Amino acid sequence: MSKSKIKGKDLKKINYKSDRAKSLAINIINSDFKHLSKQDKLALLEDVLINPKDYIKHVSLVKLAEELIGKIKTNHGTIYHLDNIEKPFAIYGNKHITHDTVRQMATAIQLPISEYGALMPDAHVGYGLPIGGVLAARNAVLPYGVGLDIGCRMSLSIYDVPSEFIKRNSYQIKTALKEQTHFGIGKIEKHNLDHEILERNEFNEIEILRQLKGKAQNQLGSSGSGNHFVEFGTVELGPENAFDLKEGKYVGILAHSGSRGLGASIADYYTKVAKRVCLLPNGAQHLAWLDLDSEAGQEYWLAMNLAGDYAKACHDTIHYRLSKTLGLKPVLHIENHHNFAWKEQIDGQELIVHRKGATPAAKGQFGIIPANMIDPGYIVSGKGDGASLNSASHGAGRRLSRKKAKDSYTGSELKKLLNQNKITLIGGGTEEAPMAYKNLEEVMGAQKDVINIEGKFYPQIVRMDKQ
Repeated sequence: MSKSKIKGKDLKKINYKSDRAKSLAINIINSDFKHLSKQDKLALLEDVLINPKDYIKHVSLVKLAEELIGKIKTNHGTIYHLDNIEKPFAIYGNKHITHDTVRQMATAIQLPISEYGALMPDAHVGYGLPIGGVLAARNAVLPYGVGLDIGCRMSLSIYDVPSEFIKRNSYQIKTALKEQTHFGIGKIEKHNLDHEILERNEFNEIEILRQLKGKAQNQLGSSGSGNHFVEFGTVELGPENAFDLKEGKYVGILAHSGSRGLGASIADYYTKVAKRVCLLPNGAQHLAWLDLDSEAGQEYWLAMNLAGDYAKACHDTIHYRLSKTLGLKPVLHIENHHNFAWKEQIDGQELIVHRKGATPAAKGQFGIIPANMIDPGYIVSGKGDGASLNSASHGAGRRLSRKKAKDSYTGSELKKLLNQNKITLIGGGTEEAPMAYKNLEEVMGAQKDVINIEGKFYPQIVRMDKQ
């Protein structure tokens, strides 16, 4: 009897790799197939490994077959198991990242469609993929791997005027920010503009987008609440910057916002669709994905790209209004998404790279990594680091949740800190207090292999939503 017993080393020889599959195989074969010789047991298990679908209705071997297939189709959707094969992922700035965040990323990398992953040094826990998480998947897109604010992005306009312009024209700048920017929920009838983005075919071809076109039109050129902002500040470029601009200080307008109600509604709708068709274990449901060969997957991909372009249209409108109002003409514009998914080539195969709160950093690609409303942010270019999946942090990253920050600091403390740093804040609140964020200098130090520093942005007049 003992001589015919199957052990882990026997299964390794016939190419069983998953620890869970090995465990199931040993338990089933040694309990339900005692009458077989060791040779026959191994032959049977090898056949299950090669042809698991043939055993999906087998009384004893069904669980092993399901594990090897990795999914089970039902009338309501497809049940998927997480892989038990070890899939390591790169972590930048481990000491700045909580264990819960690492665990969340570890769950994402175990999805059967996951190929590679990485955590940026500003990472913290989010829904589905962590904020600051990067995931490369095979022919599948995760709505919560992109995030609720599809196409959330940074955009910086640089003007070749002396930095003293801001101090001399502070009243006009504050007036322009109050009159030409709009934050939070609601219509902006005063600023409602026609824009080519509203003529896109997707608004007519996809039902959910047809329903959202009015909202998109009403919110065009506006910014969200939370940590979204529009601010004037000083841009500092060094002698060897990559922009062919002379060394020195310039005036800059920096904005951070996304696709508003359009993107949030798209994310909510397709996340529900994904959860219906992709059934995952407890703790992983927010990681439900859509196959890009499916109708829903193709729809989401089109809607996601439209939302990203809409976010850009909002930024372009904001920069245009402020430039026109103040009589400024930019000499350079830098922008990047940090909540999006891209089709990219990695190790010879096309993968869907999700960057949820992560800045694209392919070789020579420009981006902006802000700090908080008092410390300087960075203008960067990517080094094309493979381990990071060509990615960098999207900011300093939260140290405290918005609720925790609100409970920890008072308005007078925030006001005193801003005054000490000569920062003017219009709107805003303690939820976004600088103390709620990690130290950007430490975050930047953890990603030296990922990016080059091209310049800095020092905020001076900051506009945020009223809180």
